[in-house]
Amino acid sequence: MVIYNQNFFHTPMMFTKAQVDLRNHLRMLWEQHDVWTRSAIVSIVFGLPDLDFVVARLLRNPVDFEHALQPFYGDRIAATFRDLLKNHLVIAADLVKAAKAGNTTAAAEAERKWYANAGEIAVFLGNINPFWSQDQWRNMMNRHLALVKAQAVNMLSGQFATSIAAYDENELHTLGMADVMAEGIIKQFNIF
Repeated sequence: MVIYNQNFFHTPMMFTKAQVDLRNHLRMLWEQHDVWTRSAIVSIVFGLPDLDFVVARLLRNPVDFEHALQPFYGDRIAATFRDLLKNHLVIAADLVKAAKAGNTTAAAEAERKWYANAGEIAVFLGNINPFWSQDQWRNMMNRHLALVKAQAVNMLSGQFATSIAAYDENELHTLGMADVMAEGIIKQFNIF
């Protein structure tokens, strides 16, 4: 299978079916992460009656990541990532709820915890795969958080076009995160 690198359209890159399948699966998981995070923000901001259902679906995402990582890293490491990612989502919801309520103290504390959790995720991922850099993951996670926050803040202030633009940027960003994740696994486990 030939896939073209976005930066060098005239340079073909060869991927095996197993590599493409892994990449597509991780991209789907990060895409679902984005979609259900945005859905939760919308439900919180507008007080929609589907909030509990949306949050339940959103919290399935860390479990889906756990299942994707288990074949490579085993149960313990996969479960640790699940827990870190679940905390990431729960803290994000707390942040949006505090911001909606106008509780700046609680919002600031949630944001502090959120960035600390992102740092934990970066350290964790950097430690389990020699092809993943803690600094790269920290930068990617921090950018992801900034874009999710921009979606929520702009939605809360009625700047809907700007909120959507932040979602679009975050979507592209997390697809890149998925590619980094896939590339590291492919290299670490010699997937051909």
